[in-house]
Amino acid sequence: MTTRLRVAPSPTGNLHVGTARAALYNWLYARHTGGVFIVRIDDTDRERSTSEFEANILDSLRWLGLDWDEGVEVGGPHGDYRQSSRFDRYREVAESLVASGAAYYDDRSEEELEALRQRAQNEGKHPAYYIRRPSDVRSQGAIRFAVEESVEFGDMVRGDIRFEADSIDDFVILRSDGTPTYHLASTVDDVDYEITHVARGEDLLSSTPKHILLTRAMGAEPPVYAHLPLLFGADGKKLSKRHGATSVTEFRDAGYLPEAMVNYLALLGWSPGDDLTMFDLDLAVERFDLADVQRNPAIFDVDKLNWLNGEYIRAMAVESFTERVRPWVEKEVGPLSDADWRRFEDLAPLIQERTKLLPEAADQARFLYVTDLTYDETSWKKVMEKDGVSEVLEAALGALSDLSEWSAESIEAALRALPERLGMGAGKVFQPVRVAVTGSSVSPPLFESLAALGRETSISRLEEARRRL
Repeated sequence: MTTRLRVAPSPTGNLHVGTARAALYNWLYARHTGGVFIVRIDDTDRERSTSEFEANILDSLRWLGLDWDEGVEVGGPHGDYRQSSRFDRYREVAESLVASGAAYYDDRSEEELEALRQRAQNEGKHPAYYIRRPSDVRSQGAIRFAVEESVEFGDMVRGDIRFEADSIDDFVILRSDGTPTYHLASTVDDVDYEITHVARGEDLLSSTPKHILLTRAMGAEPPVYAHLPLLFGADGKKLSKRHGATSVTEFRDAGYLPEAMVNYLALLGWSPGDDLTMFDLDLAVERFDLADVQRNPAIFDVDKLNWLNGEYIRAMAVESFTERVRPWVEKEVGPLSDADWRRFEDLAPLIQERTKLLPEAADQARFLYVTDLTYDETSWKKVMEKDGVSEVLEAALGALSDLSEWSAESIEAALRALPERLGMGAGKVFQPVRVAVTGSSVSPPLFESLAALGRETSISRLEEARRRL
């Protein structure tokens, strides 16, 4: 039997990294088993769902490299794969369940129902003893599913699980306004789309017995479930905005590479073995199995992600790096001519070695293109407001002004002689020169930076820094 898996995000916000991890695991298992991966949009919340959020979700999945075989914008045998287009189908199923005796109409308020639940609990009876009753108020009553049996199922991640019948209230499947609840819409779609496996966050575990009961009442076989561990921050609490970025878009806009991001998401609950930390999607597809996903919560460690992103950047061909980073540099300094860009390319291998996030390359290259150099305040105070700096800059100006050839090699030869001549350590000589010409104590290597900057600008900046002292 062909495996069929899906991801079903709600377009009420940008794609969360937790949903992205779930999408990735579903995609990996579908590809590993030669199955079908479906993207469905669960937009029954018509007040909060927007086309902008839907577009963000789809764009984010594509950015991560996850394609889909059926679903929104791809098509397939089930319409446009948005729940908002299937309300008639949900009402049809709800009414058929009433007709079969599996569900019933109920026109009571939640306050009334809660009072009945409390009465049943006080008397040691199942809530249904007082709650369940037939009603003819069909025009304004909700439809509830009648829970009459316990539910057992095998979870690919958590093992065998059992929910007793008395722990599951008769739950609403169709509201009095005719709209479906999550339980009904999700289950009907999974049955109609012939979903074989459902891999989703363990926060939805309590919904699973309801979905299994609904599936059986529809005369279908429930899918195999795999409840994935939740994502936690470094403080051990569920990942949220207080930990920083949580949407895929935020990480993309911060300068992470999609291949590093998807690699890191794969590691949040799973490992390919062989102590591998860096791997591509092809290897992940080859080795992934939902049964190998860990039960414990996964820690989303931004420091580890930053490290991994830096590893990916350093592993790129220099040509790929310059292509990826050019938009970030031009965002910082404006459009560049090919001649101007060649100045960056001269430093690209050195900048690449010092870059963890793409915008850092733009920060390192900024000094090449600005007309009026802005000095980093911390660097200026730490380096330039020290005794002897004026003497250092004077000596550097003399050494560099006499050069007949302006190259990294000749610049290095001229400046290397200064520490001994001035009786200073190399750092006390080179750091003031670095701050004077780049504006910061952190930059690409000094001699190569001076060569790329050019003689005239380098000399001018050394003179300006000396005047500022």
